[in-house]
Amino acid sequence: MGAPRDVEVRVLPVPEALVTVRTVAGDLAARAEFTLDVVDDLRLAVDEACTSLAALARPDTKLTVTFAVEDERIVLTASVSTTGPTTLATDTFAWRVLTVLADDVRVLAEAPSVPGEPHRLALRVIVERRRDVPLADVLPDTGTADDTAPAATVSRLPEPPRGAGP
Repeated sequence: MGAPRDVEVRVLPVPEALVTVRTVAGDLAARAEFTLDVVDDLRLAVDEACTSLAALARPDTKLTVTFAVEDERIVLTASVSTTGPTTLATDTFAWRVLTVLADDVRVLAEAPSVPGEPHRLALRVIVERRRDVPLADVLPDTGTADDTAPAATVSRLPEPPRGAGP
């Protein structure tokens, strides 16, 4: 059985509850047959996004995370109700980690309709299925590369047919 296409999870915005969201993210990506590296990146990105939002959440609210599993990517949107900041700081270590792990990260905010009421603060994170990764992105730059050599890529190995033995 494949991965569900759309999933929504609601948890308290506390560290103990975030493990559930990470587990769901990892399970969805694995069932959709994303590579183990992408599964790990997604789990870590979910953790960073949810932790950042949980720190700003109102005490009486829940962290809502939706996952949309597509053929070539997983889109997650995490949101909380808050009366604090209307945006997330993008000059933090957590933000840097999140933007390295994900292919696209956006802060979304919904202003309250009445002044003083809570508003929604959200992060939309996209992690794409990777097929070919430039070798330069995998190996550290030693400063000794021959700039005249053609660029190499690392390709995903073809998957064996289902039911085939080792």
